[in-house]
Amino acid sequence: MLQYYTKVDGKLEFQDQVEDADWINVTAPFEIHELELLAKYFDFPIDFLTDSLDIDERSRYEREDHANLILVNTPFLNDENREGEAIYITVPIGIILTGESIITLSAKESPIIQKFLENKVKNFDPKDQKLFVLQLFEQNVFSFLECLKKLNVKRNLIEQELYNSSRNKELQELLRIEKSLVYFVNSLSTNELVKLKMKRTDLLKIRELERHADLFEDIIIDNSQALEMSNVYTNILSGTMEAYASIVSNNLNQFIQRLTIVTIILMVPTLVASFYGMNVTNIPFKDSPYAFYVIAFFSVGLGFFMIWFFRSKRFF
Repeated sequence: MLQYYTKVDGKLEFQDQVEDADWINVTAPFEIHELELLAKYFDFPIDFLTDSLDIDERSRYEREDHANLILVNTPFLNDENREGEAIYITVPIGIILTGESIITLSAKESPIIQKFLENKVKNFDPKDQKLFVLQLFEQNVFSFLECLKKLNVKRNLIEQELYNSSRNKELQELLRIEKSLVYFVNSLSTNELVKLKMKRTDLLKIRELERHADLFEDIIIDNSQALEMSNVYTNILSGTMEAYASIVSNNLNQFIQRLTIVTIILMVPTLVASFYGMNVTNIPFKDSPYAFYVIAFFSVGLGFFMIWFFRSKRFF
């Protein structure tokens, strides 16, 4: 579906014709011939559109005579809420700058684009393509930061659960968070490289525009902070998983050790009683009326002796 917009008196208005639009937003569902007509109308390669719809496409930008393509990865809540799947994934948003209009498209409905459609971004105007791109970058970084905070809160809650239980459910949730952080680290890294390259080559032609240049610099700094947060959370989570694995292994070793000691303690009195269960002659106390009590007392005494021995050695 191709949606045409322009802003009139501070309000975003829907347009019927492509030539009247300052902003064209492409969302599913759509037909391939619609994309072909759009590419032909603005005279840029169809690859600009198809690449933007590939969820595995990396962040980058391309220059053409009549248009420029910018691809940046953005966070999305994973629709496949299955065991082992990441909570968040990253999907690219394509930004195509033409002389007349700016085109945005993504394989999934983007909450970032939705903010612009609902006019929630201050000073947003699609006529100012340079500022629009910078605002898209800014909202994208804010979205990453928001998702990182949610993942961190979820991680803390799961860690509290792990103190009281050792169920696989909590470990699987930690694994999902770890996968999400891997997506974030990779995407934020490539996004940062693209932005630094855009700044170096002055793709948006904003070097002489102080307000735009300062905003772009702030966005790069915020992106670096989000990347650093992702790395920190990844390291914390990796440390948590390793520490928990060590705790589980240590608890298992202690349990096996105690079980072995109890087995040894019970085995010694049982061994004494088994001797007197043999059908042989010349057994001590065979004819004594107090044989049972002597044997029972001796067996229990050996048991307590074994308990004292292991306690003195601090085995339990």
